[in-house]
Amino acid sequence: MSTVVSKDGTTLAFDRIGEGPAVILVDGALCHRSSGPNGPLAALLAERFTVYTYDRRGRGDSGDTAPYAVEREVEDIEALIAEAGGSAFVYGISSGAALALEAAERGLAISKLALYEAPFIVDDSRPPVPQDYRAQISDLLAAGRRGDTVKYFMRRAVGLPAVVVAMMRFMPAWAGLTAVAHTLAYDAAVMAGTQSGKSLPAGRWASVTMPTLVAAGGKSPGWMHSAMAAVADALPDARRHTLKGQTHIVKPQALAPVLIDFFAGSGWFSAQGPDRIPAAGLPGAGGQQVSGGRPR
Repeated sequence: MSTVVSKDGTTLAFDRIGEGPAVILVDGALCHRSSGPNGPLAALLAERFTVYTYDRRGRGDSGDTAPYAVEREVEDIEALIAEAGGSAFVYGISSGAALALEAAERGLAISKLALYEAPFIVDDSRPPVPQDYRAQISDLLAAGRRGDTVKYFMRRAVGLPAVVVAMMRFMPAWAGLTAVAHTLAYDAAVMAGTQSGKSLPAGRWASVTMPTLVAAGGKSPGWMHSAMAAVADALPDARRHTLKGQTHIVKPQALAPVLIDFFAGSGWFSAQGPDRIPAAGLPGAGGQQVSGGRPR
């Protein structure tokens, strides 16, 4: 483990593996270096890149300076980019994708951006999060009800059935989820205004001009594909990609070859590129169908 200090003095814990151009991986809600999909993904990407995984503030071994603001999390990514040499490729998953997009919009030195299933709700294909979602999260945390906070997130934001959420407290991972429950308020701030069931604000990301990969799993629900289509349409230089057979819990072996080809600049991202991604020699990683999208 290494550390870097963000602009407001918060110490951030990170791991660095591999050799090559820098790639920073941004976790989604309730995840950090020791719990989540980015650790195994980093191990696969390390064959071609120097990969940074980090604990977002308030998680794992990172600090948590009050008061929280989304701007502070953007500064955290900026500190990691500086540590990586001044520019980097950035990949974000779920709410981490929304945070990575925010960092790009604020002008950080991101050479290429990859987004997997930012959970924007842009139509009526699923219920929006409640209008008082952030207030409810804050009230539950203020009352010390960490477990209920996680349950509320799983029901209202993720949309899991009540019976599934009720059983989660018996899972081995439950203690780890409740340990970082307070950061659900942070992710709620990151996602604010994007889960109402309405179209994304026009021009919000017009300044995000770097090449951007916008990906979703083939088995993910339709509302998620609507969200990714809306993101791709909002960006000046984006292409959509569907990972056949994948869900929101994407397998690193399926995702890694796609990210390698995109970040390494092998040409598939261009309008004339092939319509299938080679498996890049990774076990269990079949070719993935490209869908929709277009560079502009």
